[in-house]
Amino acid sequence: MAYPLPKDKIPVFFEDTLVAFASKSDAQLRKTYWLFSLMNQARVVNLGTFFIKLALKLHLPIKNLIRITIFEQFCGGETIRDCDSTITSLGNSGIGTILDYSVEGEDNESSFDTTTNEILNTINKAAQSGNIPFSVFKVTGIASSELLEKVQRKDELSENEKEAYAKVKERVERLCSHAFKMNVRIFVDAEESWVQGVIDDLAYEMMEKFNKEKAIVYNTYQLYRHETLDALKGAYLKARQRGYILGGKLVRGAYMEKERLRARENEYFNPIHVSKDATDNDYNSAIDFCIENLNHISVCLGTHNEYSCQYCALKMNKLGIDKKDSRIWFAQLLGMSDNISFNLAKSGYNVAKYVPYGPISAVMPYLIRRAEENTSIAGQSSREFLLVRSELKRRGISSL
Repeated sequence: MAYPLPKDKIPVFFEDTLVAFASKSDAQLRKTYWLFSLMNQARVVNLGTFFIKLALKLHLPIKNLIRITIFEQFCGGETIRDCDSTITSLGNSGIGTILDYSVEGEDNESSFDTTTNEILNTINKAAQSGNIPFSVFKVTGIASSELLEKVQRKDELSENEKEAYAKVKERVERLCSHAFKMNVRIFVDAEESWVQGVIDDLAYEMMEKFNKEKAIVYNTYQLYRHETLDALKGAYLKARQRGYILGGKLVRGAYMEKERLRARENEYFNPIHVSKDATDNDYNSAIDFCIENLNHISVCLGTHNEYSCQYCALKMNKLGIDKKDSRIWFAQLLGMSDNISFNLAKSGYNVAKYVPYGPISAVMPYLIRRAEENTSIAGQSSREFLLVRSELKRRGISSL
């Protein structure tokens, strides 16, 4: 449950739309208003995503429409170079960029190698730029989900599968070792519970190799799962025992419906908390744990939750932790929660935006999730819509 924070001690004012949308022109702001007004209607989103999927399947010419609407809002471009203007614009506001190669649905050795090489390119880009504090990858982008699931279940692998899994481990180490060499932090993204165990094992193995002096490799903790808070604390103890720094990105979670459906179909205990309050309590407890153990933990809060951001900032103030302490970061997605990102940055905190990129057709699964997420998260699209409307009103501009 989110308990009221003392109003006279709230560190950051998230209602300041002048700061939140300072980088947007009047025309861009109107366009954002129009987009979120549509996304605020679940029926429109459902119909729109259905027809987009159908049009792409039938190879209908809708890419330009996608490009100038949802793609432009939530993505930096189709290539790393395309993202340069976004990186510069965010950097001018004191916000870092996390380049996220968001191609999904590929599932063969060639595509895994291509994705690995692309992530290596993002690490190189980060090493050359003062505006890119992290790189990121999903293990399912460089490995078969089916194979990872078999490994997690401890099924016996065929010789071909053993060879394939050896390649997975090689790719993971190649990415993490290159990040270490280039002094670039790298996130290992969280995924579904039926593959998360093996992902955790890979992440901790890399931390033990590369996090001896500071956090280079970060694992991701989904606090909407019952066991995650204890898993975080257990990972901390393991890191202390083995002599490395724990890197942790705290998120609430992204696979709720899939998790519930699979648990129901396979008749096992649902790993997701029964209420949002329970998730929020665990998330804020995880903040407490990380901030109180900064000598051995580096943390990034990947959240659009205003309360949790204020809670962390207030905790830092109470403990006398500098706003620019390199062990504490906040992160949000491009195109969402600018009131959080830009006001945190303006107040002096370390902030970064996830900037997805990739060919339009290949990142559509990501974009569709963003549209659906905005309608499913309680009040998210309404919140975005109202903030933009408030800024248009402040500027004296009609939203029409």
